[in-house]
Amino acid sequence: MLQKVVLSEAFGRFSDIWSPKIAGDINDLQVKLAKFEGEFVWHHHDDEDELFLLVSGALRIELEDGAVELSPGEFVIIPRGTGHRPVAIPTAEVVLLEPATTLNTGSRPDDEHTVSKLQRLDAV
Repeated sequence: MLQKVVLSEAFGRFSDIWSPKIAGDINDLQVKLAKFEGEFVWHHHDDEDELFLLVSGALRIELEDGAVELSPGEFVIIPRGTGHRPVAIPTAEVVLLEPATTLNTGSRPDDEHTVSKLQRLDAV
């Protein structure tokens, strides 16, 4: 069954930061919504590319050789293997598109921000 997602309503259903929620599934990919605040941990994903679409706030993706600044309505794709650290300035609401198997902390599975079992928004 088709289900429309209104991003402003979906983001209003949770308040925790750095804990992505599953908003939908597309083949082997998931659409995840997350609230960011401040700095995240440096990490990379060996096997997955990762799309960050900024909905509100300001976001900088720090890279080993520079940074990408995003304004609402802009996105960037971080290629697999690329070290990165998201930094919200000071907060951000972000849509992520990535394989369902992607761990939010990638190469840092023991980090305090690791969420190994994501909640679905329809269950929040």
